[in-house]
Amino acid sequence: MNLSQRNIPLFVAFRVLFNARFYYPVLGILFLDFGLTIEQYALLNVAWAAAIVCLEVPSGALADRIGRKRMIVLAGALMVVEMSLLAFAPRGNATLLFAIFLLNRVLSGAAEASASGADEALAYDSLVHDGRASEWPSVLERLMRWQSAAFFFAMLVGAAVYDPELLRRVASFLGLSVQIDASMTLRFPVYLTLISAVLTLITALSLREPPRTGVAEESTMVTATLRQVLASGRWILRTPFALVVILCGLCFDSIVRLFLTVSSNYYRLIQFTEAVYGLIGSGFALLGFFSARWARRLAERRSPVWNFAIVALLTWVGLLGVAAALPKWGLVFVVPLGVAFSLLGFFLSHYLNAVVDSAQRATVLSFRGLAMNLAYGGVGLLFAALNGTLRASGMAEPGAGVDVVFARSLTWFPWYFLVTVLMLGAAGAWLLRGDRSFRLRLPVGTTSPNGPAK
Repeated sequence: MNLSQRNIPLFVAFRVLFNARFYYPVLGILFLDFGLTIEQYALLNVAWAAAIVCLEVPSGALADRIGRKRMIVLAGALMVVEMSLLAFAPRGNATLLFAIFLLNRVLSGAAEASASGADEALAYDSLVHDGRASEWPSVLERLMRWQSAAFFFAMLVGAAVYDPELLRRVASFLGLSVQIDASMTLRFPVYLTLISAVLTLITALSLREPPRTGVAEESTMVTATLRQVLASGRWILRTPFALVVILCGLCFDSIVRLFLTVSSNYYRLIQFTEAVYGLIGSGFALLGFFSARWARRLAERRSPVWNFAIVALLTWVGLLGVAAALPKWGLVFVVPLGVAFSLLGFFLSHYLNAVVDSAQRATVLSFRGLAMNLAYGGVGLLFAALNGTLRASGMAEPGAGVDVVFARSLTWFPWYFLVTVLMLGAAGAWLLRGDRSFRLRLPVGTTSPNGPAK
């Protein structure tokens, strides 16, 4: 068995186990049901995001220096620890509980940062080592399908095992005489995710590091990591193709992710009850399953400018539709947003991996993650400021309601996106002036750091 035959299935399994977590459909209420306040929950999210932002690029550079497998194993180990904290956290002492959850969020962010870029770099370099780099789009297609199926399963099962009434009905149907209450089911999604974490760690340990070239020895690890970060940053700035791809990612990803963050508010606005949110989330996860083959064909047959234009069009149509907030029918416009989100992830991975060399692959991919997280945070702050302004204008007075404020804020989404796309187009045209690479189909299997951007 050659290296890629071993590592590619393990890479897919790692991504699936690491990302499809059973507590996702009940994440917000899970923290509150443990005994935390909404304010504490908000602070924990900030801590999680801060950990990712601070560690994203350094962890990628470290992966390029000491080996990608080590960082992937670290990510798996951190996942086991973070889930163990939730699984065995004592209730009753509010201060201790918050401290445990804070540590959980920091470790979760560190795990995300450790895996980001490293797993993808190891998988792609395994294909390069075996002369199979042209198969990367097919690997991404397989990954999208498995991840979508896993998210579908995790959303349904996670929501189901959290519902004590549903479990009591199942137990009664099976003829079992057991007492099931909310305090018992509170940790069921966490226990399932802890099992996934152990499997994630086992998967990470089973990976094999591809041989790497071009990694020079340095006097100290700190010096080596810093130089790796600076070198990769300079490479991105000097490679217009890679820079424009990253700009496309932060432009499109931030607004779609913002909508996904507030999607439950949108479902309530268009008159769906909370009982179907899990089903909607599962359906959303399946969009990646059905769009995977289309994404691969577009990557293989169309140019980057064509493919990102499709993502932009789908996103704008979706945002226009959700801005209308049509009762029930408004759910239809979530579909183009979901498809755009899936296509975007595929294209970003395909194009960046094709043009960056092995020695700095994980670092460059981490820069991509950092840029997208910073953009998401910036858009989130703008959204919060917009809602505050609308509320201060008197729109949330009795008779209007907070839903009216939220509905009005949605009407800004398509026009904000249109402005950012026009700015992106202008910036891309300037950066790529005289360079036709973005308008040509990128040959699969390209591995030169200068590739089409030369």
